[in-house]
Amino acid sequence: MQRSDFTYELPPELIAQVPPPTRSGGRMLCVDPDAIDFRDARVVDLPGELRAGDLLVLNDTRVIRARLHGAKESGGKIEAMIERVLDAQRALAQVRASKTPKAGGRLLFADGALAATVIAKHDDLYELAFETDDLLAALDRHGELPLPPYIARSDDERRHSAADDARYQTVWAREPGAVAAPTASLHFDEAMLDAIRARGVDIAFATLHVGAGTFQPVRVDDLAAHVMHSERVTVTTALAQAVADAEARGGRVVAAGTTVVRALETAAAQTGRVQPYQGETRLFITPGYRWQAVDALLTNFHLPESTLLMLVCAFGGHGRVMAAYRHAVASRYRFFSYGDAMWLPARAASQSTAP
Repeated sequence: MQRSDFTYELPPELIAQVPPPTRSGGRMLCVDPDAIDFRDARVVDLPGELRAGDLLVLNDTRVIRARLHGAKESGGKIEAMIERVLDAQRALAQVRASKTPKAGGRLLFADGALAATVIAKHDDLYELAFETDDLLAALDRHGELPLPPYIARSDDERRHSAADDARYQTVWAREPGAVAAPTASLHFDEAMLDAIRARGVDIAFATLHVGAGTFQPVRVDDLAAHVMHSERVTVTTALAQAVADAEARGGRVVAAGTTVVRALETAAAQTGRVQPYQGETRLFITPGYRWQAVDALLTNFHLPESTLLMLVCAFGGHGRVMAAYRHAVASRYRFFSYGDAMWLPARAASQSTAP
């Protein structure tokens, strides 16, 4: 398939700039798994879509305060976006500056409260060594939450929004390392989790640290030529056993978001069954992919021509999902990270490639 097979027209005003008043207050488009048919619902209706014996898998990554503003020691302004924390002092980062920083150069952030030295450049990322004993703690003090580029606010609004500090994290976030939120999970609050458990649904956690590459567009027309960005994944023995138990009792494995899909499918890639896994994933899922682990999917609406939209089309069928997006646009759903949700209750029996 070609990149152009995954485009759609989106009025800019449908890109959600702020979260809904409550986490579970958004809309949810339910997609029929066997026909091109849709039902408009609410996120709070999700527990009623689940069944006793199902397993809901969530991503427990925590978004770090990855954006830093500062200047080179020579005076030029810079902005750094931490892509990955390597250890207590070092990180890989995107660095924006008027002139390319050189190895050995010193960078001063937060009015000099946090300093780093440029070690080397690796492709598009700079390796930085920070003058601290605990980089994650330093980022908590001096960094900003890295809101997605399509949230069009001023730098001051991005820097001082207390609502984002709470709402651009899941209520269970615990493993620091992501630079973008697993957005399907932003819809869950404690009341919804309680309602889901009350229906006899088990809940388990995977970890996938979402990288900034999730926002990178596909730049080639032939999808086979696309190089997928790498992200860190942990699937524990306990999660692998929970998946096996759900399958044994006839329950569905329900993924909250594309990050969970990639984590579970990566962990099942070698044997066809979810196994404990810790490492990197570059899994790029497009229509025609052979599914191993995931039976149902809750997801947000994704950017045109993005790898995330391609994954959803692989799950639900290309023609069906693209028709659902046209319905969502016509029905004025809210799109992207702070937007509404889509519920795909089962893998489609046939995966149409029709637009």
